[in-house]
Amino acid sequence: MRVVLALAMMLALAVPLSAQTEEQAWQAVVSGQIEAFRAGDGEAALGFAGAGFRQQFSDPDVFIAAIVATGYGPIVASRSHSFGPFTRVSETEVAQVVRLVGPDQSLYEALYQLGNEPGLGWRVRGVILRKAPGMGI
Repeated sequence: MRVVLALAMMLALAVPLSAQTEEQAWQAVVSGQIEAFRAGDGEAALGFAGAGFRQQFSDPDVFIAAIVATGYGPIVASRSHSFGPFTRVSETEVAQVVRLVGPDQSLYEALYQLGNEPGLGWRVRGVILRKAPGMGI
């Protein structure tokens, strides 16, 4: 009886751990891209992007310039970021909320759309950014 109870408890703990590992996988991609932007490493930032971005931008410097020019500079120059809630859209798509502190201490909220690309894993397919009320510390 104790063995069955112990096995049941282990299985109950294993399910959340596997879900947590998958969540950490796509969050690592978001963090990796944000950190690459902060470091000015266009090649690494583009490597975390989805196939559409990689096909559109062959030059990593042009990729960063386009991101900044289209209003996403607060991500590129952000001081910090943290993760909010996420929605599992399908087995291969996730929407992840990311909170950012901009270079001027303004707060931003970004909705990242990520896709699990065969052979590559999770990649950023799109981002919607909005300024949030308040100031960061």
